[in-house]
Amino acid sequence: MLRIGLFLLTNLAIMVVAGITLSLLGVDSMLQSNGVDLDLRSLLIMSAVFGMAGAFISLLMSKWLAKRSVKLEVIEQPRNQQQEWLMRTVARQAEQAGIKMPEVGIFPQQQANAFATGWNRNDALVAVSSGMLERFEDDEIEAVLGHEIGHVANGDMITLTLIQGVVNTFVIFFSRVIGHFIDRVIMKNERGHGIGYFLGSLFAQIVLSILASAITMWFSRLREYKADQAGAQLGSKQGMVRALQRLQKESQQPSQMPDELLAFGINSGKGNGIRELFSSHPPLEKRIAELQKS
Repeated sequence: MLRIGLFLLTNLAIMVVAGITLSLLGVDSMLQSNGVDLDLRSLLIMSAVFGMAGAFISLLMSKWLAKRSVKLEVIEQPRNQQQEWLMRTVARQAEQAGIKMPEVGIFPQQQANAFATGWNRNDALVAVSSGMLERFEDDEIEAVLGHEIGHVANGDMITLTLIQGVVNTFVIFFSRVIGHFIDRVIMKNERGHGIGYFLGSLFAQIVLSILASAITMWFSRLREYKADQAGAQLGSKQGMVRALQRLQKESQQPSQMPDELLAFGINSGKGNGIRELFSSHPPLEKRIAELQKS
């Protein structure tokens, strides 16, 4: 779940910084229609502008941040047969999927994982862990790479960004409404905006952003099934099923990938209860069952 987690973390940081900046510049105070009430139409327009901008900035930074977060080694020139095979496989699958050849890299991690990211389908990155290359069979790796190519070809990151932009819009909008309520009703501030508004809206924005991420995660879970189908088509169905089964066995071990990056990977670990609501991937047993039915 590397791709989604990093995207969400970056987006949250941008939204918090933007919120503080807007307050310091006095933009919030300009959204009062009469010095007392909020100008809801202007507030909604401002929320949409900054909400969509935050999501797209996160998207543009995704590949750069992913490379540095996992200490990725991008393959410029293959140095051995394994790297040559990896490049040939990705090139073939990219051609089949109708996208340009993405960058290919290996990141040093014993846990089996892989991810794809990038701001558009023709400027993407596909990466696989050293542990997966060591332990998985070629047809299993081929299916996993097809899964990641599927994410790219299906435009999942762009769609995710649009969804996140809409979510950001409402987070910014309602956090200001909540801050305004706290300032007027609880702090009894009758005109202008006081400390209750600034702290209330900032706190509400952080909390609402975390809660709203459940919507993004729900979309991510849906797209995993389609990416599994791509893995079966670009690789093989048997290889995809066996790869998921192997990941299921290895999921008993604790993740070595940073939490903020897990959503981009093929393996996000296990989630139960409320954690499952914020998981970017469906349970592996459900993915295996769905793939076997097709």
